[in-house]
Amino acid sequence: MIREFIMKYYIDPIRYGQPYTIVDTLTYAIILIISVYLIYRWLNTTGIAVDRKFILATIPFIVLGGLLRVVEDTGFITSDIHFLLITPLIYFVIFFFTIAALLLSRTLERAGLISSYHIGYAGIGTLACTISAAFLIWWGLTYSQVMVSVILIIMSLAIVTSAAVWGFMRYVLKWEYVSDPIYCVLIFGQLLDASATSYGIDLHSMTYTEAHVVGGALVAWTGTAFSMFLLKLAVLFPAIYILQQYRKEGNPVLWHLILLAMIIVGFAPGVRNMVRMVLFV
Repeated sequence: MIREFIMKYYIDPIRYGQPYTIVDTLTYAIILIISVYLIYRWLNTTGIAVDRKFILATIPFIVLGGLLRVVEDTGFITSDIHFLLITPLIYFVIFFFTIAALLLSRTLERAGLISSYHIGYAGIGTLACTISAAFLIWWGLTYSQVMVSVILIIMSLAIVTSAAVWGFMRYVLKWEYVSDPIYCVLIFGQLLDASATSYGIDLHSMTYTEAHVVGGALVAWTGTAFSMFLLKLAVLFPAIYILQQYRKEGNPVLWHLILLAMIIVGFAPGVRNMVRMVLFV
């Protein structure tokens, strides 16, 4: 019975690309919470400062996760290795690669080969993104197409909506703290996800669907994927307010890690969905 349960809710969805269910969604949410806590405990023993610089230097690895997910979407990898690039396994792959890059950069800094591990850390992530993006462009030009107008539309929609939301928070609600670059990245990442989803489902010539439980239910109920913006706003406003209250009184390291986790769950899917639509996969 346990084997059938695991196969139904965890193995088969990965193997056959099935939509998320309430069971696996809650499971992955719990794993995320536990992972954040364990990473927090580990980082406390390394002496690595988890601050604004650390978060911003990690952004390339978040983008990398989205790009590698599209590499799997292309079907170019035909061996069982491609399962490693499917959610949730890809999170573990990116995590271990990120940790390796972080430790290598830290070692180079201590050896005096680089002035700051942030430079090497972000550089490794940026290089990996460049290689992945180059492959995807090659694949698109060779086997499909590269529709630049799609990325321009989605990025423009994300930028405009992010600016509007940020402006409302900053000048109407008087939340001066949203000027922190990390909050700006959080807002943009979440609205990039909403922009890509909305465009893909309602406007793209190919047929895309919302795989997540809550988002899929909202789209079905409203009849439009642009309702994803409402979902994102319903999360962003209370989340940022609560995060800021915790920031004043809580642990700064844990605060940064929680914020990083929120950036990941919006930014990575947003990148993946946008690039898929550019390549028509």
